[in-house]
Amino acid sequence: MPQIQSFPPIGNPTAKILILGSMPGKESLRAGQYYAHPRNAFWAIMGDLLGAAPTLSYEARTKMLKSANIALWDVLASCTRHSSMDADIDADSISLNDFTSFFLKHPGITEVFFNGGMAEQCFRRHVQPLLEHRPLHYQRLPSTSPANASMSYAQKLKAWEAILYCSRRKGV
Repeated sequence: MPQIQSFPPIGNPTAKILILGSMPGKESLRAGQYYAHPRNAFWAIMGDLLGAAPTLSYEARTKMLKSANIALWDVLASCTRHSSMDADIDADSISLNDFTSFFLKHPGITEVFFNGGMAEQCFRRHVQPLLEHRPLHYQRLPSTSPANASMSYAQKLKAWEAILYCSRRKGV
């Protein structure tokens, strides 16, 4: 299986919210963009919540995330995986992103949202113990992946509205 690499984080030093995935899928890796699979609901949800719709250029969408003080990254820096499915990640191949440095560069982040269960599981198991001194609020949201077909788009969107509530509470 090939070793795959995640992307650098998207965000600015004033970010208050961090959205974490696990590892980009094959379509995202080919495109060099987060959530590039056309059936992944992430950008449609960001469009409904923030105006960062998939019809905009990738640069415009990421700029809108930054202006909303939202950072975007993945828990894993690299791994081996033969498909785009999180379940196919070889646990022995996992390498984590450097969250210590990330949080030093983004001191205002207090809210961490996980895009699905694998991102949460890897973060809580491998990263959270290193950040015990940092007060963070965590919330898992339903995966925006097309593999998460058990929820409708409307149900996913409703759950992801937590980001808006958090933004308003933080005065973002």
